[in-house]
Amino acid sequence: MLDKRKFYINGAWVDPIVANDLEVLNPATEKPVAVISMGTAEDIDRAVAAAKKAFVTYSQTSVEERLALLEKLLAVYKRRYEEMVDTITMELGAPKTMTREQQADVGVGHLQGFIDALKRLKSRDRLPNGDLILREPIGVCGLITPWNWPINQIALKVVPALATGSTCVLKPSEFTPLNAMLYAEMIHEAGFPAGVFNLVNGDGINAGAALSKHHDIDMMSFTGSTRAGIAVSKDAAETVKRVTLELGGKSPNIVFADADLEDRVTGSVLECFNNSGQSCDAPTRMLVERSVYDQVVEIAKRVGREAKVGDPTQEGGHIGPLVSHVQFGRVQALIEAGIAEGARLLVGGAGKPEGFETGYFVKPTIFADVNNDMRIAREEVFGPVLAIIPFDTEEEAIAVANDTNYGLAAYVQTGDPKRAERVASRLRAGMVHINGGPHRYGSPFGGYKQSGNGREGGIFGLEDFLEVKTVHVPDAA
Repeated sequence: MLDKRKFYINGAWVDPIVANDLEVLNPATEKPVAVISMGTAEDIDRAVAAAKKAFVTYSQTSVEERLALLEKLLAVYKRRYEEMVDTITMELGAPKTMTREQQADVGVGHLQGFIDALKRLKSRDRLPNGDLILREPIGVCGLITPWNWPINQIALKVVPALATGSTCVLKPSEFTPLNAMLYAEMIHEAGFPAGVFNLVNGDGINAGAALSKHHDIDMMSFTGSTRAGIAVSKDAAETVKRVTLELGGKSPNIVFADADLEDRVTGSVLECFNNSGQSCDAPTRMLVERSVYDQVVEIAKRVGREAKVGDPTQEGGHIGPLVSHVQFGRVQALIEAGIAEGARLLVGGAGKPEGFETGYFVKPTIFADVNNDMRIAREEVFGPVLAIIPFDTEEEAIAVANDTNYGLAAYVQTGDPKRAERVASRLRAGMVHINGGPHRYGSPFGGYKQSGNGREGGIFGLEDFLEVKTVHVPDAA
């Protein structure tokens, strides 16, 4: 078992102030693979002090100096890529093929996207009235990241902080801390100055809250549940620090009768099941035009039956377990709620798949004849569970799609480009995917309503970590 009890503070691996061990479990075997320390407010104080001291000089570095460091980090990450693949597979349970192609790849894609954006960023600009506009690093940033796409969220927070000249303290999820510690090794190897990046493991109640409340933290960037995001916002309010949030989702996927049904329904089901359904932007509500409803249900049923779970250490297109027993319990409860509320179970259901009694594996599950008042249509399941809802008109589809507290992503499947754009413009979501259009590196990621505020990725992600200063100059003689 790996001993990962130390924190990365001020350029070195240091012992926690108070010993407080936590075992990291492999969700496929339920066995411990590492032991970490759970940090306290005092550990956070040390990390913040290091970041505050480092900000004095790091904030004055040139864009060229920071670009050189980011390029070195990119080279280190590429060289140690398979280490990241193995680490995420072990602690998250994401299958190796999926991890190599998606989970680990984001560490390259987002970093390159920020490098490209930083080269385009204007740190000085002149208004038509003659005033000078400066874009300056915001300061010391507290970063809290989740377990479901760990390096994705770490890269989307750590990289823009470092790129803009800010410094940071990262608290990764205690369920998947090992990839974050590997990333800290990479940052150290790339040669970033001591104190610029710091890492303290811990839970949200203690380490996370200590970050959010800290008087020397200038900005909080949080990804996780809406409930926890509200807590971060309340904790941060006392010191009026900037808060950016990327929270939950319940993304609608509108399938019109003129779509390529075989292609788009198949792709939509597989997208819902991707990462074992543990994605905040997963298309979990499939809204289907009634004239093709039965046909779509049959396609979805076939694809769902063909979906397999399997050993995450094996290559292939199967899905892995959920991350923890807590997550397993939540998903089981919502599957049972769907059955109790009268939804028609097409595929899967409660319990573990045959042959997978050990590990937090769940059956890929599809419900038909769902209405938008059911819990499985309103609550974020965060498992491989799809709800299919019929609609009659375009207006009804838009109304049902928008009838949610969330607004992260939405999906539209149609053969009519004009309708696609018309519907997309009326959906209250931060991102709309048309006919399988993917999210691309460098584009903004974020949502409306209770899915959060702020945007991550590319030039938009850099702007969240910058302050705007106006310099009023004398009138020209």
